[in-house]
Amino acid sequence: MADSGQHASNAPAMVEGSGAAAAEPRSTVGFVGLFALVVSAMVGGGIFSLPQNMAQHASAGGQIVAWAITGVGMWFIVNTFRVLTNTKPHMQDGLYAYARTGFGDFVGFLVAYGYWLCNCFSLVAYGVLIMSTLDIFMPGTFTNGNNIASTVASSLILWLMFIVASLGTKTGAIINVAGTICKMIPVFVFVVALAAVFKTGVFVRGFWGLSAQGTPLGFDVHRIGAQVSDSMLVTLWLFIGMEGAVVVSGSARHPRDVSRATTAGYLTVLVLYILVSLLPLGVYSSNQVAQMPNPSMSVIMEQCFGQWGSIMVNAGVIISVVFAWLVWMIMISQMPLYAARDGIYPRSFCATNRFGAPSIGLVWTAITCQLLFVLCHFVNGDAWEVMISITSVMAMPCYLLCCVYLWKVAVRERTVFRSAAARHRALATGILGTLFSLFLVYSAGLRYLMMACALYAIGLPLLVVARRQRRPGVPLRQLFSHRGWIVLSLIVVLGVCGLVYTVHGGVFGVA
Repeated sequence: MADSGQHASNAPAMVEGSGAAAAEPRSTVGFVGLFALVVSAMVGGGIFSLPQNMAQHASAGGQIVAWAITGVGMWFIVNTFRVLTNTKPHMQDGLYAYARTGFGDFVGFLVAYGYWLCNCFSLVAYGVLIMSTLDIFMPGTFTNGNNIASTVASSLILWLMFIVASLGTKTGAIINVAGTICKMIPVFVFVVALAAVFKTGVFVRGFWGLSAQGTPLGFDVHRIGAQVSDSMLVTLWLFIGMEGAVVVSGSARHPRDVSRATTAGYLTVLVLYILVSLLPLGVYSSNQVAQMPNPSMSVIMEQCFGQWGSIMVNAGVIISVVFAWLVWMIMISQMPLYAARDGIYPRSFCATNRFGAPSIGLVWTAITCQLLFVLCHFVNGDAWEVMISITSVMAMPCYLLCCVYLWKVAVRERTVFRSAAARHRALATGILGTLFSLFLVYSAGLRYLMMACALYAIGLPLLVVARRQRRPGVPLRQLFSHRGWIVLSLIVVLGVCGLVYTVHGGVFGVA
């Protein structure tokens, strides 16, 4: 984009940076660890509230259509990562490497910073969810998941996760395998238990929805279209994390493990999501499920099988969030390290500890999350919804650029593919993934798009500092090309507008 002209001269630096990373004594992760990473990154606490989240927007038929659209659309994005991992195995820095190689340092920085910050918001969302769940056991203590007690408790968990993540990727992967197994047990028990009491008659009766009087409704394209549109906002958030194995691909034992883990993890999670959202509709009507408090999986298990079911699910929520928190802490702290090695982030972010973990990246991640926890206390309305919405809107441009990069590779680098058919499949994947990503950005809405502009603008000083370190003594006006300054200025202007819009939009207020 802005500095694509400068990228050619910097390309070797990227390879050298990756090579330097490879030369360091660091742990490697195999297929099982990467698979667990992908599954755990996607299956957070959201799956335990999925029945109610989907039922409040759509009937069984509407949900099936929404899952079909989401499943196909997200597959193109997942397949983009798989193809890029196979065709560009030397790019071990994940999303950031694809954006930088394809579009230059400026875009590379935006992806590295945007991906890192959006997932800091994701960690804060996990804090809100785990506090809301604990409030079930201690009513009134952690109200809404963002009161003062929640902020203090979430902060303690945050710094505990910081300590564990500092032990390195392999240590985190080992712990995460155990965590993934533990948190999946309640989900599998729920699926098996609901399948045993599933009644086809109940499922079919309200397939296209029920009226206020409980009368079955027929198919209506406009009503179902609205149901699908509303449910997409839920399904899209659930799949953030599908790139988990790609983000830490530099620590993979074999490049093919990244491809296999990403594909297997995506398909596994897709099937689980569909079963968890649809099986309750064979026991209750969609209207009944929509009225349940969250985590709705806990309510369903208690009503169908007794208190033990509720205890099991609530324990699963806590375990799920804690281990997903650890996964994201590890994943997002890698991004500033990769960018710093290429001179796009300040040099201080290159620091690693004796376990190979990015020490400065982890410190800044923890500090940023700590500030966001304080800010979250002042959120008006549903703090969980605000945090996951910001996460989603800032992640989508990162996915979009990866899809566009695959499109570019398929057009310009024909020799990296084994056959013409493989190149054509890659081209189709890149194009369709790009179109679906654009749809996701559009569906985010003006409120969160403006907020994202403000957040991107806040991070620009990091890029300026990195440029000064790479080019000492150069006047400020010469740090960027003319086109680069135009883009940078545009981001700042949009950021100011976004900040004003956010303040006046009533998202935050004095508690």
